[in-house]
Amino acid sequence: MSELNEKGNQLIALLADGEFHSGEKIGELLGVSRTSVNNYIKALQEIGLDIYKVTGKGYCSAVPLTLLNQHIIQQVSGVDNVHVEQILESTNQYLLDKLPNISNGQTCIAEYQAAGRGRRGREWVSPFASHLYFSMYWRLEAGIEKASGLSLLVGIATVNALEKLGLHGVGLKWPNDLYYQGKKLAGILIELNAQASDVCHSVIGIGINVRMPEQQGKLIDQPWIDLNNISTQPVDRNQLSGLLIKELHSLLSDYEEKGLAPFLDRWFELDYFLNKQVNLIVADNVQTGICRGINEQGALLLEIDNEIKPYIGGEISLRLANN
Repeated sequence: MSELNEKGNQLIALLADGEFHSGEKIGELLGVSRTSVNNYIKALQEIGLDIYKVTGKGYCSAVPLTLLNQHIIQQVSGVDNVHVEQILESTNQYLLDKLPNISNGQTCIAEYQAAGRGRRGREWVSPFASHLYFSMYWRLEAGIEKASGLSLLVGIATVNALEKLGLHGVGLKWPNDLYYQGKKLAGILIELNAQASDVCHSVIGIGINVRMPEQQGKLIDQPWIDLNNISTQPVDRNQLSGLLIKELHSLLSDYEEKGLAPFLDRWFELDYFLNKQVNLIVADNVQTGICRGINEQGALLLEIDNEIKPYIGGEISLRLANN
C-alpha cells in the first residue's frame, strides 16, 4: 500500500463524484507526472475501486462514492471517540495495538482493510469504500465470564441499527453472523485480552456488506448479500456507523449490568435457525438436531432425541441440515 499516501487520498476524494477527470487535470492537482497518475489509479484498482479509463475523457469511478466522514458519525452517534482511517491492515488490530491505553467505547472505522479478519482465521474481503469495517473497544469490568454471550448481544445491536435505517428481515445465526434470506450479510469477530480474575478487554469487530463490487464478490466462497440488494435506497455508511455506535453503547451497558437474560426474547425473534434441523460441527464430529435457541450463558441449545443440550465456545460451526 506504499503508493497510497496523501496524494492517493486526494485522488480518491476527486474521483468520489463519479464524473470523468482527465489525467492531465489529475496530474496538475496532485503535482505528479502522468505516469504517476497511472500508478495511483492501478493502486486504487488493486484495493477494490472500480475505475473506468476512457481515451479523451480520463478516469472516473464506476459509482459515486460517499466516503466515511468522522464528523457526521460523531454527530449521529453523539459520541466523540470515533476514529476514521482510509486504509488499515485491520480495524480490530488498530485497537488491539493500543491496549490498555484506550478509552471505553473507542471506535475505529476504515474505508479499506489490507488484512481484514473473519472467524477461524479466514480473510474478510474488504474492497475500498464498499462496506462497513468497524471495530469498537469495550472494557468488561466483570471479567472474561461476561464475554461468552458478547457476540450474540452485538448481533442484536447490529440488527437494531439496521432496523432504525428501515432495513427489516435480517436474522441472526449463532454465534456471530447476520443473514438475510439464507445469505450472509455481516459477520462479527470479537477478540479478547484478559487474565482469569481481571477485567476483560474486548475488541468488537463488525463487517457489513453494503455494496459489493462484482469482482470482489467472486472471491467469497459462500452465498452472500449486501445492503444495497435489500434496500430500495443507497445505504449511507455514516448514518449506519453512527446508529451502530449508539446501539452498542446502550446495549453493552445493559449487558454488563444484567447479562444476556433481558435480551433472550429478542434473540428468539431474530434467530434464523430457530426450530430448524441443523448440523452442529464440533471439531471433527457432527451432531444433528433441532435448534432451540440459546440460554442465558449464550450457549446454543440443540435438541437431540428429545433431549436439549447446550453447546458453547471452541471450534463450533452451525449449518442447516440440508446444506
